[in-house]
Amino acid sequence: ILHERRDFALCAEETGGLNPLHINWAIEAAGWVAALLVLAAYILVSTGKLTGQSNAYQWMNVVGSAGFVVNASWHGAFPSTALNAIWCAMGLGMLWNLNRRRR
Repeated sequence: ILHERRDFALCAEETGGLNPLHINWAIEAAGWVAALLVLAAYILVSTGKLTGQSNAYQWMNVVGSAGFVVNASWHGAFPSTALNAIWCAMGLGMLWNLNRRRR
């Protein structure tokens, strides 16, 4: 799924020598991996396989929301970018608190 707004005729200097089509595919992959991670985290907590206090759940949300930040910002969806940046920061804060409590 390619985003139509992106100009794939960018010159090599603008992309650091990377193929813009490859960049787009990587951005799309980041979005899909993010979606799978966040959905899996929700399913695992909902079915009792993980708790909201587990490192695994928090990391799934941190990595997933970071992927959404990359994907949403690429597509110019700045409200989603902001929401997911906050979500990521909250997850990192939760991980810090969880690990501090376990010491």
